[in-house]
Amino acid sequence: MKPTTAEWIAKAEDDFAVMEREGQVVVHPSYDAVCFHAQQCAEKYLKARLCEADAVFGKTHDLVALLDQALDYEPSWEGFREDLAYLSDFAVGVRYPGESADVTDALEARRRCRAFRDTARRSLGLDI
Repeated sequence: MKPTTAEWIAKAEDDFAVMEREGQVVVHPSYDAVCFHAQQCAEKYLKARLCEADAVFGKTHDLVALLDQALDYEPSWEGFREDLAYLSDFAVGVRYPGESADVTDALEARRRCRAFRDTARRSLGLDI
């Protein structure tokens, strides 16, 4: 595995850990943080896979655009299009006033992130 790929994975796992920890909070949970870090985890796994394939990608938070690039290497990931589109919505909006996530959003974001993470890790030869 390329060193830069490993860095993307480490960053993705940091986001995954924050998502999971915040998802367990009972008093004053931040649903926005859960959703944001779910999106970030998926984004970084997409970029890790593209990096490992020597694909060039820009600075984007659009998970569907990254998926479109990754399909050249992982065609089976097409099944995650809807999940990644859902997660993409949490890249920016929930970080600013005017948009907030709720418990349903957080539960869905965690579920979708976990599913994609498991597949991405298998693809990269990692344990899940």
